[in-house]
Amino acid sequence: MPTTHSLTESLFTADGVQALDRFLIEDQGVDGYGLMQKAARAAFRQLMRHWPDAASVLVLCGAGNNGGDGYLVALNALRQGLAVDCIAVADPQKLSGDARRAWRDAEQAGVAIRQWQAVAGDERIRLFDGSPVVVDAMLGTGVRGQPRAPFDEVVRQVNASGCPVLAVDVPSGLDASRGVAEGDAVKADVTVTFIGQKLGLLTGEGPHFAGTVIHDTLGAERAPADFPVEAVASLAGWSRCREWLPPLSRSAHKGVFGHVLVVAGDRGFGGAGLLAAEAAARSGAGLVSLATRPEHVAPALSRCPSLMVRGVVHGNELAPLLEKADVVVCGPGLGQFAWGEQMLQQVLEAGKPRLLDADALNLMAHRMPVVSDEQVITPHPGEAARLLSCSVAEIEADRLAAVRSLQQRFGGLALLKGAGTLVAAPDQLPVLVAGANPGMATGGMGDVLSGILGAFMAQATRSGALSLADGVVLGASLHLAAADSASRSKGSRGLLPMDVIDALPGVLGAAETRVEEARVATGEVSDD
Repeated sequence: MPTTHSLTESLFTADGVQALDRFLIEDQGVDGYGLMQKAARAAFRQLMRHWPDAASVLVLCGAGNNGGDGYLVALNALRQGLAVDCIAVADPQKLSGDARRAWRDAEQAGVAIRQWQAVAGDERIRLFDGSPVVVDAMLGTGVRGQPRAPFDEVVRQVNASGCPVLAVDVPSGLDASRGVAEGDAVKADVTVTFIGQKLGLLTGEGPHFAGTVIHDTLGAERAPADFPVEAVASLAGWSRCREWLPPLSRSAHKGVFGHVLVVAGDRGFGGAGLLAAEAAARSGAGLVSLATRPEHVAPALSRCPSLMVRGVVHGNELAPLLEKADVVVCGPGLGQFAWGEQMLQQVLEAGKPRLLDADALNLMAHRMPVVSDEQVITPHPGEAARLLSCSVAEIEADRLAAVRSLQQRFGGLALLKGAGTLVAAPDQLPVLVAGANPGMATGGMGDVLSGILGAFMAQATRSGALSLADGVVLGASLHLAAADSASRSKGSRGLLPMDVIDALPGVLGAAETRVEEARVATGEVSDD
C-alpha cells in the first residue's frame, strides 16, 4: 500500500482537516476568505451540475465557517439569477471572522436572509415544498454529538421534505471523523467536501448520509511537506488499484499465478465454499482446489468443472492438499462443530499463508485464538465484535480503531467489511476501499470476497509482483467494482453473489485492456 501525501488519496479526521486549514492560512499565508469563496464557488458549481434546471434554492446556514460557506453559496446563486431563500439557523449577529464577512457580503449584495425562529411553522413547510434543492451549510466538521436545538428540528424537516440536498463539506449531524450519527443527521444526495478528505464521509454511516462525495482540494493538491498532522488512512478505489495489476506475460503458465486451496462447506453450507472457490478461479488464480464435505463434490463440479474438488471427512485428509497449496482460504460455511474445528486446526498447523473468514473467525473467537503474521482475517462487524469481545455498536462507532485493534491482536492483515471497507497492515497506514453497494448486503458476498482475496494472495506469494497488502486492497476494490458492474445491468435489489462472480472477467478484462493501451502509448510495447 503506497504512502502518499496527495490530498486526493489521504484521509483525515475532522481535527486533522481543521489543523490543515489553519496551517494553510496561518503558516502558508493562504487567504482564509479567499478559500471560503473558492469553497462556495465549488459547491455552487456542483449544485448546477447535479440540478441544472433548478430555478431556486433554499440555503440553510449555521454558525462558524460552514455557515459562511452557505452565505456565499447563496450569493453565487443570486448572481446567477436563481431565486434564493436563505435561512440563518444560527444568529448571524454572533458570527465572527470570515464567516461574518461572508454574511455581510451576501446581505449587502441583496440576499434576503431570515432567521429560522422568525419563520412561522406553515411557512417553513412551504419553504421546503417550493424548493427544487436544499443546501445544507449548518453544522461543519468541528461539530460533535447530537445536533442541538434548533438544528435538530431543521435536520428532521430537511429529511422529511424529500427535497434533494447538497451538503457543504459534511452533512449536518454526521461525525466527519468516525462516520457515525449520534442523533439526527441530514441525508444528502451530494456532499462537496474541501481541501482534506474526511474519513467519516466514506465509512460506516458516512456513505448513507453523504451520498455522492465530491472532493475539491481548492488548489491545495498536496499536504505541505512540513504539515504537522498525519493522515489517518489512505484512499483506494478500483480506478487507482487496477493500475497495480501486473502485466500478463505471454509465456505465463498456471504455476505462475498460484494454487489456492479453499477449505469450506460443512453440511448445509456447500454453496459457501463453491462461491469462494469459483471467485478465486475467476480472479486469476492458476489452480483452485476445494476441500469440502463429500456430498458437495458433485454439485461443485457440475457448477464449475475447472475446480479440483475433494471430499474430506477427517482433518488428516487435508494434509496432501495443504502441502500443494500456496494459499489457504478457510471459513466460508465451515460450521462451528467438530468437522469445522478439525479442518481449521489442520489449516493453522500447516503454517501456509492463509485467509480466515466466517466460521473460522467464530471458532477463533470462542475456541482457537491464534496470532500469525502469515494470515489475513476478514470479519464483518458482527465477527469483529466477537473477536474483540465487544458489541457491534462499539465496532461501528469507530471502524478505524476497530480494524487497527484487530490487526494488532491477531497479526498479519485485518480487513473490516462494510461500507468503506478498511484494511490494516503492520507498520502501514490503513487503507479505505472507497464505495458502498447496498446490493452486496446478502448472504454469500463475503465468500466471494474471500475467494478473490485468496487469488491475489496466491499471485503475490508466487510472483512477487504484488505485496500481500497491495493484493488484499486490490482484491477488495475488485470485489466492489464487480458488484457495481453487476448492479448496473441487474440492479441492486436481488443481486446475487453469482452475479458478482460473473462480472469479474469483464471488469478485469477492461482493466487489462487499459493497462495494455497505456504500455503501448508509452512505447513500452509495440501494438504491431
